[in-house]
Amino acid sequence: MRVLVVENDKVTLLGQIGVALEEAGAEIEICRPHAGDAIPADETNHDAIVVMGGPQNARDDERHAYLPALAGLMRRFGDAEKSVLGVCLGSQLLARAYGAENLIGTAPEFGWCTVALTKDGTGDPVLSAAASSFPIFQWHSDTFAMPEGAVRLATNGAAENQAFRIGRAVYGTQFHFEASRTVVDEWVSTFGALIPTLAPGWLEQRERLAAENGPGADATGLAIARAWVATIAAAESRRVA
Repeated sequence: MRVLVVENDKVTLLGQIGVALEEAGAEIEICRPHAGDAIPADETNHDAIVVMGGPQNARDDERHAYLPALAGLMRRFGDAEKSVLGVCLGSQLLARAYGAENLIGTAPEFGWCTVALTKDGTGDPVLSAAASSFPIFQWHSDTFAMPEGAVRLATNGAAENQAFRIGRAVYGTQFHFEASRTVVDEWVSTFGALIPTLAPGWLEQRERLAAENGPGADATGLAIARAWVATIAAAESRRVA
């Protein structure tokens, strides 16, 4: 199982996604286009693609010229019936790849927030790994409209489109289900001066919030990650058959 992971920031952490990929014995290739790595021309050398978050907005081609090519690569994986996962910025790029509008600066969220599954989400092979309502970490200001043909899987009051699926295994999640408490600790260490500008008072409440929400968010994130990784194995099994 060869998985391409695209990182859009120097502090990207795979967290629970990395745990699930390691459990499955996946061979991970990291691509860092923000640091000058070339984006692969096509999907032929990998079984799946994961595109993580970052500070860019999904339409900021002037400052991040690689974004159109990355969106196009995600679409190529999806069109080839391979598993695709976009997280936060990755989900916004995925929406762009399938022709949907990106909504810049319209949906700020930070910290552990509650997300609810839609009716379609409760029956989805991946999102049904979560409870009908669950806490999960958020860090974004942008969101997106639903691509044509996509199925909304999760929602909340801040950003209506929290997760979606296209086809068999093309998934986008606005929320950071990879963000275990260990990942959050790393973000706090790195972005300690920035966080108060996003969420005044959050740092002072962090220990209480982590105790209340962290165990459930960690378990949910790992369950979703394992369920998505299983879609790669399912695709491999069909090819062998």
